[in-house]
Amino acid sequence: MPEDRPPYPPFTQETALLKVQAAEDAWNTRDPHRVATAYTPDSVWRNRDTVLRGRAEIIDFLTGKWERELDYALRKSLWTWRGNRIAVRFQYECRDRTGQWWRCYGNELWEFDDRGLMSRREASINDVAISDAQRRIHGPRLPEEHGTEIPLW
Repeated sequence: MPEDRPPYPPFTQETALLKVQAAEDAWNTRDPHRVATAYTPDSVWRNRDTVLRGRAEIIDFLTGKWERELDYALRKSLWTWRGNRIAVRFQYECRDRTGQWWRCYGNELWEFDDRGLMSRREASINDVAISDAQRRIHGPRLPEEHGTEIPLW
């Protein structure tokens, strides 16, 4: 049985917003297997300086990421969409094993197949060391906070 991940392209503003929120919610679970099911089996990623191909590499990458990036919490917001593509901006905060907090800013370009699975993801990300007092993200959004944004700078 083929996998499906609605909503499907071509996207409208409403369906693009749903796709972005679903991605944020999934990544905030920090479950590599759950996140990987949103991608095609042969999905191609560029994440910073790493290129990944396929779900197995995505799962390995995310497993290592969330072993290093503790207390990870993410916010995504829709930048634009057209057809089967969505662009988002995001930021997340996490701490490393030494206790240093980081805020990571970036942009992602997403391309989807006709079943709503992401076939391509390109991410550019910058990291900034922050103090505990500078943190703005304290866990996943609550349902009543969906659709709200926090300042990027």
